[in-house]
Amino acid sequence: MKIIVTGSEGFLGKEISNHLEKNNEIIKLDIKLGHELSDEQFVSKFFNDNKADCLVNCFAMNDHVEEGKTRGTIFDLTLDSFQKFLNINLTTLFSVCRQFALNNNGGSIVNFSASTGIVSARPDLYNGGHKHPAYSISKAGVINLTKFLATHLAPQIRVNCIAPGGVEYDQDEEFKKEYAKLTPLKRMMKKNELNNLVEFLCTSGSSYMTGSTIVVDGGWTTW
Repeated sequence: MKIIVTGSEGFLGKEISNHLEKNNEIIKLDIKLGHELSDEQFVSKFFNDNKADCLVNCFAMNDHVEEGKTRGTIFDLTLDSFQKFLNINLTTLFSVCRQFALNNNGGSIVNFSASTGIVSARPDLYNGGHKHPAYSISKAGVINLTKFLATHLAPQIRVNCIAPGGVEYDQDEEFKKEYAKLTPLKRMMKKNELNNLVEFLCTSGSSYMTGSTIVVDGGWTTW
């Protein structure tokens, strides 16, 4: 199977790419490789030149705070920053999905939302600061975009979505401990715990699934 992975050089994208390439041919697409996904002409040419069986969209603008800096509140953010989240996480995602559909007669698309696209981020996790609202709003939009594309591209192309909870990487120990208290499974996700699900959504094992959002959050959204 030939699979295009966008955001292939990111934290989750690299993990997923490494897993998928054990049994598949992977085409990597990432800004770190010189690929500008917000450039509509580039995206059009890339997908015209690269046919595939599946598209896995791992790229996103994330809401990380640089070391040594603190989070502000919604009263500190700029409207430009708000718009940038929407441009990358929704408009660019739509462009990429559309070009895949235009250039392939069948296949599967896997998008990524987030648990904070389903419920609000908790301000008590961020020492009084606020997670950027446009991140959560854009990830909520990914869920609806997935449903829209699933209905409009069927039956040739299936479109599904994964909404992960917090993934453990280099957060400080206090944050991990506080996050764990808020999940029934009492921990954050390990980065490899999405691999098999992504592969399942790419293959015929999920042949009767489209428009679905699968939540993988340790129970975060069930409280």
